[in-house]
Amino acid sequence: MLSEFREFIAKGNVMDMAVGIIIGAAFTAIVSSLVADLINPLIGLFTGGLDFTNNYVVLAGEVPVGASLEAAREAGASVFAWGAFVMAIINFLIIAFVVFMLVRYVNKVKAAAETPEEEAPVEDPGPSELDILMEIRDALKRG
Repeated sequence: MLSEFREFIAKGNVMDMAVGIIIGAAFTAIVSSLVADLINPLIGLFTGGLDFTNNYVVLAGEVPVGASLEAAREAGASVFAWGAFVMAIINFLIIAFVVFMLVRYVNKVKAAAETPEEEAPVEDPGPSELDILMEIRDALKRG
């Protein structure tokens, strides 16, 4: 059983998948940072600091007026955190668009690499060997 497991792990597909998952996790951190640290502040600049994260509705419990979502949760209140959900959707759309643009660029690079280079125009090689032999034959017949 242990030898079968070793064979399974040693197969290329499993190793490729493991590498893909590790790279994907690292890429997720990069894209999340891109969105949180670069794109969202730019969007906030143009939308006047639009941030729905702290918008919620108290379903049960008591929360001081104007308390943040975190303070409401710490107070033990049951909250309907619709703002955090809206921001998660916005962040997802931004991340999906960034990933789409990256994949689109990678596909263009791959297509350019796979496209065979344009062949240089072949110069006229002149008459073939058969053509020359036929000319010689015809010249001998005439002469």
